[in-house]
Amino acid sequence: MNAFNESVIEEFRANGGKVGGPFEGRANLVLITTTGAKSGRAITNPLVYVPDSERIVLIASNGGADKHPAWYHNLRADPRLTVEVGDETYTGKAEFVTEPEADELYDRMIELMPVFAEYRDKTTRKIPVIAVYRETA
Repeated sequence: MNAFNESVIEEFRANGGKVGGPFEGRANLVLITTTGAKSGRAITNPLVYVPDSERIVLIASNGGADKHPAWYHNLRADPRLTVEVGDETYTGKAEFVTEPEADELYDRMIELMPVFAEYRDKTTRKIPVIAVYRETA
């Protein structure tokens, strides 16, 4: 994990889900912990999300890179994850959203954070959209 992500995770956990820097007042931030598809280790990533009723929506943009982020591959291998939003932690299950809903949700992310339009323009790959539902007992 890079130093930037590590500092965001520490700040998030120390401040009940609030962080400063580039995210301050601009984004809904979540921490997801997935199981490494190859390593089997627990891996935590800070991500921005789109709130959508009783689920949250993640965009596997990887900053517009031409490959999917590692956390996407982890969720493909095992869709269960731990979600931290604010000071709440719960177990979630990922569902991979298809068209046309995926485009609609991606456009909602662009409304929240316009930089996501640049990410889409930078790559030829179709950027995956993932809905995360709280698992119920």
